[in-house]
Amino acid sequence: MPEIPFYVRVEHCLSYFMSVSNTTYFTNPSTFILMGIPGLEAAHVWISIPFCAMFVLIILGNFTILFIVKKEPSLHEPMYYFLCMLAITDLVLCTSTMPTMLGIFWFNSREINFSACLTQLYFVHSFTAIESGIYVAMGLDRYVAICHPLRHSTILTNHVVAMIGLAVVLRAGILALPYPLLVRQWPYCRSNIIPLTHCEHLAVAKLSCSDIRISSYYGLFVVIFRNGFDVLFISLSYTQILRAIFRLPTKEARLKTFGTCSSHLCLIFAFYFPTIFNSLTTRFGHNLPVHFHVLISNVYLLVPPMLNPIIYGVRTKQIRDSLLHLFLQKGSKVASWSSSSRTQLRAGLAGDKVLGPLP
Repeated sequence: MPEIPFYVRVEHCLSYFMSVSNTTYFTNPSTFILMGIPGLEAAHVWISIPFCAMFVLIILGNFTILFIVKKEPSLHEPMYYFLCMLAITDLVLCTSTMPTMLGIFWFNSREINFSACLTQLYFVHSFTAIESGIYVAMGLDRYVAICHPLRHSTILTNHVVAMIGLAVVLRAGILALPYPLLVRQWPYCRSNIIPLTHCEHLAVAKLSCSDIRISSYYGLFVVIFRNGFDVLFISLSYTQILRAIFRLPTKEARLKTFGTCSSHLCLIFAFYFPTIFNSLTTRFGHNLPVHFHVLISNVYLLVPPMLNPIIYGVRTKQIRDSLLHLFLQKGSKVASWSSSSRTQLRAGLAGDKVLGPLP
């Protein structure tokens, strides 16, 4: 067997060590770089305008719902308790992503700490699951209210509502907990650039240089199990509701109840369709433009929280009447204060006889 020359062996060893040194394995990178919307960097400032407007509407709308339900004792019922849970969830969900997003659009602040990234992705996935669970609870409330109206107050007591809310939060927290734990344990040797406006589980896991099939399979299991179960339960609830609607005696009552349920179903569809579509395109939509995927991932985080106060708030007669009563009460107080002030000023000026009568 011919002996390999010494210089060939040295050259082979050097090339091997250089290849190893160029591949840096590290468990926890210090920072990630969020790209925002790749391909549309020049339009980030213009894109921020509708996103900022949606953020303002989310804050104002959901805080208004919370204020009205707290202020009006007649709204202390299961439906409005679930609506308050939904408003709090929407506020947490949007405030966990919007500051990062606007920082990228306005100040080109793209860096995010590794721990902050894991915290953000946990909040995104857990509160998305909480919102899905609340939709199920609200569907249950509508089912009991329409199909069993006389037993509504005895079935959905305050204790039962609190237990449902606790179960929704625990389910979401437990299902989302493996996401940051899995991401933290992977070694990273690739780019630390995330082509999104916020941290998501699979987008971060794809930067790992190890086999991430566990992360991918678990994420797919959560999407199928959570969304599949929730959509099935909501479908069963509204099927029974529709059957009860068609049994109502008058056409006016049927149209009124159907109008309320149809608006709720449209909002539920606006939540689940982008959520499932975003999850599937992340795994299988490799031919889709990156900016399209980023926009879809933002739609399911911002559009439902913006529409919830409108659909469940403005279109709900009790909340609309309470809001109108609140504004009228404020206006009457201002008017009465202004009238009394004019009366006092009129009396004082009449005593001094300095000016003529006030208008």
